Amino acid sequence: MTSYNFLFASWGTLGNLSPLLTAARRLRRHAHHVRVIADPAMRVEVEAADFEFVTWRRAPTGRAADPTDVSDMRDRMRRVVFEPCSAYAADIRDEIGRVPTDAVLGLDLLFGAAVGAKACGVPFASLSPHVSIRPLPGMPPATSGLGQPKTPEEHAQVRRASDTLAATFNASLPILNKARLEFGLPALSDAMELFDEADRVLLAISQAFDFEADALPANFRYIGPLLDVPSWSKSWQGPRSPRSDRPRALIACSTGAQGQREVFQRVINAVGTIDLEAVFTTGPNLDIADLQALKNVHLVRGAPHDTIMKDVSVVISQGGHGTVTRALINGLPQLILPMGRDQSANAARIEAKGAGLRLAPTASAPEIAAGIKQLISGPQFKVAARRLGEIIQADIDTSPVVQEMEILAAIGRRRRSRA
Repeated sequence: MTSYNFLFASWGTLGNLSPLLTAARRLRRHAHHVRVIADPAMRVEVEAADFEFVTWRRAPTGRAADPTDVSDMRDRMRRVVFEPCSAYAADIRDEIGRVPTDAVLGLDLLFGAAVGAKACGVPFASLSPHVSIRPLPGMPPATSGLGQPKTPEEHAQVRRASDTLAATFNASLPILNKARLEFGLPALSDAMELFDEADRVLLAISQAFDFEADALPANFRYIGPLLDVPSWSKSWQGPRSPRSDRPRALIACSTGAQGQREVFQRVINAVGTIDLEAVFTTGPNLDIADLQALKNVHLVRGAPHDTIMKDVSVVISQGGHGTVTRALINGLPQLILPMGRDQSANAARIEAKGAGLRLAPTASAPEIAAGIKQLISGPQFKVAARRLGEIIQADIDTSPVVQEMEILAAIGRRRRSRA
């Protein structure tokens, strides 16, 4: 068996890192070697998984890499994705030079990682641990929150939304092209060509969960969710009520900082009006001390969601892909209050599949309470969640991520041998 050397590139939150570590563990089980370049704050998690950690040196880290403010999408993309391109690319180039590398796997918005790998002639795979960032024909773009188009009017709405997203990226295309020219690569006419240029775009979601595109690019692959439990989420035993008939809920906050305290305080207030017990995992970016807890809401920073989900009736979250998918695998209906990132796209899919409800993050406590009651009392939501979850679990069990990365690594190894 041939053993290959992989470089994985991450940024931002632990939620971004976890899918990469899941893929890394699968490759390690096949005797491959993986090292991870990431934010210094990710060192503990990477080393706890027993992988070599490499820090970004030139590229931004911390809040500079993943700022909380997401109100202006075009400005955020410019600051987070495009302006650091040269720095990320240089760090990737240096790391490839330090250790012979057969292939690179980087998160889809790490455009600089793609530039660095391409400049070194190393095969590159873009990992999307959510719905496709690149607009696909006939499919609503990730940021739109739209459903699967059916009528001519809905198709036109999807095209407009896709054009808007493309324009958001292309507003910073000169910055990307400047970085590419610095590294000896030709300029692009459209920022989305970067996805077409990748050797693979690996969508770490289930195709059954996604909407249907008119066509997929030849380099796109669905590989199923990558969902290992992060080490920071400790083993935990929840409180037990003497009333065994009382339903329970999981309230799950995003691992990313999105200024979500006010939203989740309203969720707590809503749960306080229902005959319900709830466990609220606040995550690493929300301070428990900033929340006013009620008697029927147990606050904890982190706990294994799979464990908690065995004992709840409903999940309430912002709609990050990891939480959404775990809830489906456990056959649980969901109430989603999306605030950004991929959350609206996930909420639209959950709603369309009949596995939950979506509310605006501005929803009042009474509206949230009504949604929770509807999900608990309506068995059709649980049935839909269970059916979809069974398909997703099968996709996880048969994921081709190892085979796809081995194909690229074999190409990279041949290139190195000829150099």
